[in-house]
Formats: sequence, structure tokens, C-alpha cells
Amino acid sequence: MNYQEIVSRINDFLAEDFEVEPSAITPEATLKETLDLDSLDYIDLIVAIESNFGFKVRPEDFQTMITIKDFYDYVANRLETNITA
Repeated sequence: MNYQEIVSRINDFLAEDFEVEPSAITPEATLKETLDLDSLDYIDLIVAIESNFGFKVRPEDFQTMITIKDFYDYVANRLETNITA
């Protein structure tokens, strides 16, 4: 899966699962504010990542994610790690 496919898949489930307008999902948008996340929403996001990409996520991983691009990069890096591990 290349980076653009990762971005597309993430955008699709963010728009659908979190009811966000696709036009609001941009790389520079803030993850928490764009998705209007509360603590329970983070659990939903973890479940969505795990079901869409097949790797486990630790809640503390979100501490370094500020923008949607940070989120894309996190998933891409985790997938690369899983492939090469």
C-alpha cells in the first residue's frame, strides 16, 4: 500500500465514521479539532485504524499527532514497520 492509498483510506473512514466533511480533512488540519474528538472518540479511532490497517495502536501514540498529516505519517510508518519486521 503506497502513501496515497493510505491517505485515501484514512480520509474515507474519517469522513464516514466521524461524519466529517471530506473537504475539512486536509493535511494541515488539526486532528482533534477537525474530528471533534473526545476521549471516547479516540477509542473509536483506534478501532478504525486497527480494522482498516491491521496493527495495534497504543493510546499514547496520539500524543505526538497534532495534524492530519501527522496521522497519515504515523499509519504509513507503522505499516512500513510491520512489513519489514
